[in-house]
Order: sequence, then structure tokens, then C-alpha cells
Amino acid sequence: MQTFIQETIQDILKTTTNFEEVVFVLPSKRAGVFVKQALKDASVTGFLPEILNIEEFIEQVSEIKKIDSIQLLFHFYTIYKEQEENPDSFDTFSSWAFTVLQDFNEIDQHLVDTRDVFIYIRDLERLKKWSVKGTFKETPLIKDHFSFTEKLNEYYDAFYAFLLENKIGYQGCMYRESTKKIDEYLKEHPEKQFFFIGFNALNKSEELIVSRMLLEGNTEIYWDIDQAFLHSNHQAGNFIRKYKTRWKYYQTNELKIVGDWFSKEKNIQLIGAAKNISQMKYAGELLSKFPSHNSTALVLSDESLLPITLNSLPENVSSINITMGYPLKDMPTTSLILSIFQLFLLQDKFKKQEVNLFYYKSVVKFLKHPLIHRVLSVDNDSLSDVITTIIFKENHTFISEDFIATFLTKIGPETKKLILNIFSKFTNIDEFLQRILKLIDGLKNEVIGLEKEFLFRYYTVFVQLQNHQKALGYFTDLKTLYQFFNQLIGSENLSFQGEPLEGLQLMGMLETRLLDFDNLIITSVNEGILPGNSKQTSFIPFDAKVAYGLPTYTEKDAIFSYHFFRLIQRAKNVFLIYNTEVDSFGGGEKSRFITQLELLKEDIQSRTVSPKIHPQITITKEVVKNDEIIDKLKELAKKGFSPSALTNYLYNPLAFYQKKVLKIKEFDDIEEEVAFNTLGTVVHETLRELYEPYVGKFLLLENVKDMESKTHAYIIKYFSEYFRNGDISTGKNRLIFEVAVRFVSNFLQQEKDLLKDTNNQLKILEVEKDYEAFINIEGFDFPIKIHGQVDRVDELNGVTRIIDYKTGAVKEPDLKVSDVSEILDFKYSKAIQVLLYAFMYTENLKTDKDIPLEAGIISFKKLKSGFMKLNFSEKYRGKDHEVTSERIANFIEQVSLLLKEIYNPEVSFTEPADLPF
Repeated sequence: MQTFIQETIQDILKTTTNFEEVVFVLPSKRAGVFVKQALKDASVTGFLPEILNIEEFIEQVSEIKKIDSIQLLFHFYTIYKEQEENPDSFDTFSSWAFTVLQDFNEIDQHLVDTRDVFIYIRDLERLKKWSVKGTFKETPLIKDHFSFTEKLNEYYDAFYAFLLENKIGYQGCMYRESTKKIDEYLKEHPEKQFFFIGFNALNKSEELIVSRMLLEGNTEIYWDIDQAFLHSNHQAGNFIRKYKTRWKYYQTNELKIVGDWFSKEKNIQLIGAAKNISQMKYAGELLSKFPSHNSTALVLSDESLLPITLNSLPENVSSINITMGYPLKDMPTTSLILSIFQLFLLQDKFKKQEVNLFYYKSVVKFLKHPLIHRVLSVDNDSLSDVITTIIFKENHTFISEDFIATFLTKIGPETKKLILNIFSKFTNIDEFLQRILKLIDGLKNEVIGLEKEFLFRYYTVFVQLQNHQKALGYFTDLKTLYQFFNQLIGSENLSFQGEPLEGLQLMGMLETRLLDFDNLIITSVNEGILPGNSKQTSFIPFDAKVAYGLPTYTEKDAIFSYHFFRLIQRAKNVFLIYNTEVDSFGGGEKSRFITQLELLKEDIQSRTVSPKIHPQITITKEVVKNDEIIDKLKELAKKGFSPSALTNYLYNPLAFYQKKVLKIKEFDDIEEEVAFNTLGTVVHETLRELYEPYVGKFLLLENVKDMESKTHAYIIKYFSEYFRNGDISTGKNRLIFEVAVRFVSNFLQQEKDLLKDTNNQLKILEVEKDYEAFINIEGFDFPIKIHGQVDRVDELNGVTRIIDYKTGAVKEPDLKVSDVSEILDFKYSKAIQVLLYAFMYTENLKTDKDIPLEAGIISFKKLKSGFMKLNFSEKYRGKDHEVTSERIANFIEQVSLLLKEIYNPEVSFTEPADLPF
């Protein structure tokens, strides 16, 4: 395949042999490498031509230096403050200034009279508030907006004058000035010969400059256009057809170069894939089948997919050149910088600046970052893990610098100083920027390769921010700096350097200008991406853009149409991959370019691909019992089974094995909000302390009233014990504290209602008493201990009651056991629990065991239900609450069967397949 660049060089060589005074102007800088290679291949000797991209050429002509977006914003704010009596803060200003600067840039590129367009916008806004009745209500917000639109031209004039005075500017400023200076520039360089190569959509400034230079006679322009698009009304040829019609130069000259490449035979395949990852994985599969990746390009229509793409490249891609930038927001270093911001932003949110305490989540996020984790490693262990473990174990919600310092004794003094410097008290923005720069500088020796590039890019960003802050001081607080930083990382990239002449070329659509490839893979060929959606961020209304010749989405669609079809016209193998899944981000609908391509070319192969799906085989998790496990279970028999351990086995035998045999504990998490089990513990302990003085006594109404006066103090006492380092004075924790108070108060009120009836005699027998009993199973040479803590045992009117408190909701059907022989089911877990309590209680009785006995639950969430008793009635609404010795014996027979299963070596610990979650 002969590329456009090669074809152009051959044509130029017909008339030009000496390139000493020749200037090549290209759309992009990267294309210059391919131009030089084409000159080398054409055996050009002597001086090479001067090769400039269009921006460099415009800078030469305008004599204005382009500055970056950060500098531009700061200079604009300086001018803005001079124009306003009550200017916005910098963070508010930056939220709209980027859009205004973008509009200024577009207006200047297209040589629009700024006064006219801003008056048009002003008048349009005035019409909006016009009312026949004169009753338009102007809110402060609307008033500010009208004032803002009327001052746009003032901002522009003052800012433009400032830029010219300092010979700096944005791209549009350079273009406008270059149109004024092009004649002078040509007079100063009469010996120069100019070649514009590979352009398509020119802005008004470029049109004026190029058409003027063509008429001078020392300039030629080479277009890359196929006759299929030029000699039709196809959108891809819109701009070049317009120039051919309107430019005076083409009244006597022909276009160069018009090819006939698109009509040649091509292998074009349309591939639908579900979602972005499937697209990239399939692109990787295609690349893995290519014997060589020279003259192969992978073009990302959606450049945000670069990180996914890099992880999807096959092993046979040995050489790659990435021509797009890697977004700062996707760099690993970004999460580290953001975690430092969060340390102080959350400190401010929780009002902990004065005491310099940090919210635990932001501390853990910082310490767990891979770079910090690596720095704090000592003897293959990281202090990050040690610190975070203690934070969770001791339930520290807020962390001090001194707390961190106590763990850093094992690392070097420089590293310790580096880490503690981050946690030092915030003073001002200058110092904050300096501490981040010190951290980056300190980390540079801990990283290699790409990580070092990431750190260096951020170092340059923060040096720049620091210089601007020292000079202008616009960042008044950390929140302003953070908002600006977020805007910055969303727009800035890290540029890659590679070998553009070898291996796979990974690029965005705009980077393909001038370049041709044999093998072409284009991804995300969907509406809303290629071409992009019609949404434009601008203060200039659509009708104003049309009226003044500013580009709208229709022109931008034509630009992408040109790039898409130009890229395809010389390729031999074209793979167009699109997302088949319908979603709100433009997925699911094929690009209109695909539809147009199908009308223009025959024999296009189309198919849909999907990931290879392997049938999911449900693997039952199972642990076979061996001698070691049986020995552990025998140890457990001595220590004892709790009622909850047995119900846990019924729910999931494997979980029972992990907890009771392997002794695996759940990970301790920070309890920011009072956990449900903590609430239960506080209520239980409060009731224990309230009732303990009355054990063995009949409870009187006065006793309960005395308890009520102590309730609040006891609840505070036990919250401080079981909710360590927690704050119950505000927020959700305060509400939970009040719930605990309400639970106990309502319970005591219920006790008072009971005792107001003088016929009721209530004697407290035990509170929070530990019981144990043994079950002897036939064939076992050891007894099995059952133990547990019974919340309360009392005697009401001669009937002994075994009571279990529950802070959660319990329903009466949960305690109905019509047939004890069917009780070994998790749905009877609450009944099993209280029956085991009854068993232990009766086993510990020294007198007659066949006493009137009831067992049940008091649910604090359903106190109106009172004492909910075990119900053994076989009838639907029947009631039979007595817990007899016979029923206990029958129940223990069932428990013995369960214990035999647990100790049976032939029965594995197996996780149920239908385990509810």
C-alpha cells in the first residue's frame, strides 16, 4: 500500500529537489516522524525541510507564545477581579471560566466580531425576560446571569489586551493575530516555499491564511480525499468541496491529491460485542492472530478505554506506540493525592482541625495505598497493616498524629518524618502544597518505570500550582484547591513516547490524521461516540453559533466522518467493533458511519461475538472429617456447645466448622454507628444491673420506679464500655442511644403495669446467669457439655419463667413447636434456644424438676406482645405453653441425634446448596 504521505512526497519531488528553504506544515506533530521516514525512503539527500505542525506555524506568524490552561485561568482571574467590584471566589470562577475561555478561543479562531456576538447574546437574554405585562420576576440568580452575559465582552476586551501586551495567549488568540500578520510574515520570508499536507476542516483563520498564501504563489496544499467522497454529497467531503468552490486559487488550479483507494477490494468486518470490556478483549484476540503488527493500528473512538485496552493486549504485541495521553485521573498516584486531600477535608467536615484528628477511613485509605504500604514495609511486614489492625480492633474513629507516630519507631528517621509530615496540622495552602511535593520527592526512590513517570508528572503539576499560589494566592482554602485539582486531573494527560514507525499503533481518532495502515481495528463505533453527541458546553446559544458561522455539532460530525472514511480508504483489513448493549451512554446503536459504509461497500461481513461462557458448575463446599477434626470436636465437647452454636450448625454446617473448629473470627470493623449487637449488649447489661439487687426477692412497684431513675445513667455507662471511642451525642448514634433508653423504659413500664395488679406476685430468681448441663449419648465415651447464659429466670404467680431478651423482632409463630420430633430445622432456631435454656435450668434444679415451667422470649421491638411463650399446641390457634420434663426429654433426644451427626466421621461439614443470604 502506498500511503498518502508517500504519494505526497513523490509529487513534491517532481518539482522540488532542494528542501533548504521548504516548510512542511502538518495537522499534527506526530505525523512529522512519518514524513521524515518517507523522505528517507525516497532517498532525499541534503537538508530536510522544516517540519512544523499547524500550531507551531501559527505561533511563528503571530509571535505569540501559547500558554497552558492553568496559567491562562490564573491570568483570566486577575483580569476578572479588576473588572468586578464583587468578584466570585476562585473556585466559583473556575467552574465557569473554562467554558468562557473555550468560547473566546472558538470566537477568535473563526474571526467573529466579539462585540457583535456578545451583543447578540445580551439581546437574546433581554428578550427572555421581556414580558407584555411587564411582570417578569427577576430573582437574584437570574439577575446575576443577565449581568454576567452583558459583561462578557468587557472580560474579553480586557483579557485580550493583557495577552497581547505580554505576547502570550490561547490558540484562538494566536490565530486571530496571525491573520493580521500573515502578509508581513510572507514579506519577511520571500524565499520560503510552503506545503500544507493532510488538512481537512479549517477554521476561518486557517482558511484566510492558507488561501492568502496560495495566491502568493509560494504555497501548495495537499488534501487527502477520495473521489468517492469528493464527487458526491457525502459528509466526509463537505469541507474540501467547499474550499474547491469558494477559493479563488481553485479557479485556475486542481485539487491535490484526489485518490481512488476506497473502491479497491477490502476485508471489512463489523463486529458487535456486549459492553466495553468485551470489545477490548475481542480486539486483543484479533491482534493475537496477526503475525506482525507493523502497519497495524488500534483506534479507540472512546479514549477513556485506554486503561482497559492496555490490560487486554495479547502477549505477541512486543512493540507498541501510544499516541494518546494517559488521563491523570486514572493514574495510581491520583488516589494517593486524593487520599491526602480527604484527610484534611474530612477533618474540616468533622470539626477536628483544632485537635488535629483524622477520620479513620481517610487514614486507612492513605496507609493502604501501595506506595505508602511499600514505604512502611519492615522485614516483609508492613506497618500499614499493623496500624490499620489496631484502628479496627480498638474502634478508633478518629486518629491523631501521635497515634501514628507510636508505630513508626522501626523505620528510618527520614521515612518517619516523611509520613508524619502528612499528618501535621494544616496551616495554609502553601505549606500543604509543599508537604505533597516533599512526599513525591521522598517516594521517587521507591518506584521504577512508569510509576516514576506518574510521580514526576504530578511533581510538575504541584510545582506549577505552588508557583501560581505564591505569585497570586488565589487558593484561599483547601476546598478551593481540591475543586481545582479535580478539574485539572479530568483534563490533563500524561503523554507517552514510543517508536511510531514500528509495532502496534494505539491511538485516538484525531491522531490518525495523515496516517495510513494496512490493518485497522476501530472500537466503540457507536452513536454518541463516533460521532460524538450533539451536547456542547458553551455560553453561546446554538442559533448564535449558526448566525455567526461558529461550528456546531453538524460541522463536528462532518469532521469525524472525514477522519473515519479517510482512515478506511487505504486499509486492507478493517475491523469495526461496536457495543451492542443498549444503555444511557450511547451503547447499543451502531454508528451512522457503519450504516453509510454498508451502503457504499458490498461484501461486508457482519457478526456478533460474546465471551465464551462456561456452564456454572455448582461445587458443593465440603470438609471431610478426619481424626484431627474429631479431636477438635471432642475438645469442644469439654468446653461446651452454646445454643447459638447448635442453631448455627443447622443453618450452615460449614460455617460451624470454620467458627468452632478452625476458630476463624470475623474481621473487626470500625463501629462508627452503634451496631445492632452492641445495642443488644447495652440493653442486656443495663437490665442486669437494674435487676441484680432484687434477685431472690419479690419485685415491688417501688422497686421498678427506683430502676427508672437509674436507667439513663446505666445506659450511658454501658455505651461507654461497649461502644469504645464512639460518640453518642449526635447523629444516628444519638438516635440509637434514645432507642436503648426507650427499650428499657418501655420494658419497665410494662413491669409496672404487671405489678399494679395486686394479685400478681413476681419473684426474680436469676439474671444473666450462666448455666451448664451434660448430655450423655449412647456409644460416646464422653459427655457433651451444653452451656449458655439465661437472661432472666423469674416466678410469676407460682409459674417459673425462663426469659430470653431479644432487641430484634420476634413473632409468636417462631416459638410454636407442634411436633418436637421435627424441631431440627433452622426455622425453629429461637425455640431450640429457649428449650435448651429450659433443659439447663431444670438440670441444675436441686429440688423437684417437674415444676410449672414456661420458656419464651421478650422482644423489645414487640413489647406489646409481652412474654411470648413456647407453644406446643397442635391446633392452629391452640395454646399449650407448659414445658414439661417429658417434652424436655423428647427435645434432648432430637438434640442427641444432631450431636451424633456432628460427631459422625462419615458425615462431612457441607454448605447447603440453597443457603439463604
